[in-house]
Amino acid sequence: MNTYVLGVLAVAAIAAGVVLAKLKQPEKTKKGTFAKRQIATANEQGMFWRLAECFKQPEFVVLAQVSFGALLSAKGGASRGSFSQKMADFVLLDKSFKVLAVIELDDSSHKGREKEDANRDAMLTEAGYRVLRYAKTPDRAKLLSDMAAP
Repeated sequence: MNTYVLGVLAVAAIAAGVVLAKLKQPEKTKKGTFAKRQIATANEQGMFWRLAECFKQPEFVVLAQVSFGALLSAKGGASRGSFSQKMADFVLLDKSFKVLAVIELDDSSHKGREKEDANRDAMLTEAGYRVLRYAKTPDRAKLLSDMAAP
């Protein structure tokens, strides 16, 4: 082979190597931006204050926006992925931080999500939690009555 052909082959081999190396590099993930978001809607804020009014510290603790990951663990083939991104609206604890109830406010954002809500309730009740759902913020008597019921 002449020198010219060898040169062309060498350049082609180098170019092919560069292309292959580029293809093997992991694609750079796009870095997104972050922004603040409100912890609770106006309806959820009203529910929080109603719960705080009915179940006062230090006998009770009311938590808002609690991760299912803090409430559940996966066992026997269950997957953490099935609940890790879910949040409970409110969790009512006694002063020793024992969960008394998981409380959900089913405002308009829950329309059409009844099956998903039922699946969420099933996970929580299977784990031994009491789940209370309200379409709107209940009055004081209703909350106290519901918590007194077995």
